[in-house]
Amino acid sequence: MKVLLVNGSPHKSGCTNVALQEIAKTLKEENIDSEIFHIGVKPISGCIACRTCAKLGHCCIEDGVNEFVEKAKDFDGFIFGTPVHYAAASGMITSFMDRVFFSAACSGRSDVFMHKPAAAVACARRAGTTATLDQLNKYFSITQMPIISGRYWNMVHGALPEEVQQDLEGMQNMRVLARNMAWHLKCQEAGQKAGIPMPKTEKTVFTNFIR
Repeated sequence: MKVLLVNGSPHKSGCTNVALQEIAKTLKEENIDSEIFHIGVKPISGCIACRTCAKLGHCCIEDGVNEFVEKAKDFDGFIFGTPVHYAAASGMITSFMDRVFFSAACSGRSDVFMHKPAAAVACARRAGTTATLDQLNKYFSITQMPIISGRYWNMVHGALPEEVQQDLEGMQNMRVLARNMAWHLKCQEAGQKAGIPMPKTEKTVFTNFIR
């Protein structure tokens, strides 16, 4: 079993990475493999709502999003980490996740994420973490992904990596989150081996508020 950890910070070895590294270390102790994927600093376009992905089977913009979706199909769980920018997720990871999840859904590749457990992690100097977590969790809930929690909201604090390491409660919660993710994956695997079927899928019904 493998978990993909996504670093949505422009700083590859910054505060967000400290949290993800602690998660990776604990997952390894639970015999769960993991890999950290850094979004990077190259420009990532926001979704332009062209819906071309429904025809092509992938996003029409070539900037790494398609490569990530292809990579994600081989993983069993996901944790998306981001710094807090103006009480919200970074602009980079917001554009990235908008297109990752929308293109996967519209191109008929929802199985890349559907029913796979996911979690969000926010890192801030001081505040805005809970608003950021609320924002990221919406990607998971609309994709039928079980949301994994820790013993507190999934956040760490610090302006520098060494300050995050001093956030003892936050770092402990990263370990709790990792163990909860490992437990869920093992339960899911046990259920599949026992012959428990995945939830029944219905044809999606779309409505709006003017008809």
